[in-house]
Amino acid sequence: MTVLNIAMVGSDDLAKSIAKATDQRDVHTYVNKESGPDGARILSIIRPAKMPERIRPFFNSLCAARVGLIEVTGVDATFGEVLVGFASAGIEKGIFVINPADGEWIDEDQVKGFMSQAGLSGWKQCGTDGIELREALYGLMDEISGDLESAKKEPLVVPIDQHFNVKGIGLVAIGYVQAGSVSVHAELQLLPAEGPGTVKSLQVMDDDVEEAVAGDRVGIALRNTKEDHLTGGSLIVHPAVEDKNKGISIPLSLEKHEKSSLELSISPFQKRVLAVGDVVHASVDLQFVVGRVESIDSGLEVTWESPLFIRKENPPTVIIAQLDSKPRIMGSAKLSRLN
Repeated sequence: MTVLNIAMVGSDDLAKSIAKATDQRDVHTYVNKESGPDGARILSIIRPAKMPERIRPFFNSLCAARVGLIEVTGVDATFGEVLVGFASAGIEKGIFVINPADGEWIDEDQVKGFMSQAGLSGWKQCGTDGIELREALYGLMDEISGDLESAKKEPLVVPIDQHFNVKGIGLVAIGYVQAGSVSVHAELQLLPAEGPGTVKSLQVMDDDVEEAVAGDRVGIALRNTKEDHLTGGSLIVHPAVEDKNKGISIPLSLEKHEKSSLELSISPFQKRVLAVGDVVHASVDLQFVVGRVESIDSGLEVTWESPLFIRKENPPTVIIAQLDSKPRIMGSAKLSRLN
């Protein structure tokens, strides 16, 4: 089974024309499943419900997604911020749909110009027909199939966005497998609590499975785990392995940052310049961490209010934002840990 996660900014009606609505929370999700030559192929649309009023669900959808979908209903500040978000998340492939309100008109060349300026010139334009959009999204799945398969072989990273106790099952954590795979009976480590856990069972798409892989939204039933080891920003990984007798040394897949040096790529629409003392927010792998700029002398240095965990292998770009600026998104950054 291959899953393509799609971050969408647009209407509920357009999303429902492509896939079936499945969940209504901070983000609304929609799923379409079809049979392919190598098994099931799934489109999973993740639509932040209250953009632009609340930007964190938008960041969460960008973290989980591989491609994007934008319904353009007007060329305004919100449209610009959405473009900056997708570009800062490194989502180079996507689809845009121009769909003005009745009696309104949108300049197609202007839309394409802004997209190119933001760094999204590789996105494709489609009409509003749901079947056409569905086929175009499956086409994008085919284009990045190699990346989707490679992600399954990386070290495990599962950011958790929900957890609760289920009668007869126990503690269940839910999140998107960002990288790697997790199997029933596997030993786990929960960060930042550094608590242990063992996989009791797994569910994907409401089905019990023996393994969940990158792209899957998974429910992990845990044993030997305390509920206070899980928070909204917890990450599940495989524990480090150190066996001198067998010559095995496998470190944790994530690096803990309390202070970082940032190589910041500023959005072309952003005029604000960061200064010492400024508060910034970092979004990566469903983490949303507050930091403060400590120095700009020999590069941008930020101290984080709580630890930020960055993948050691193939790290995604980190979105940097200032919630009191306009636009709120500064751009993207590569982080190096400072001791």
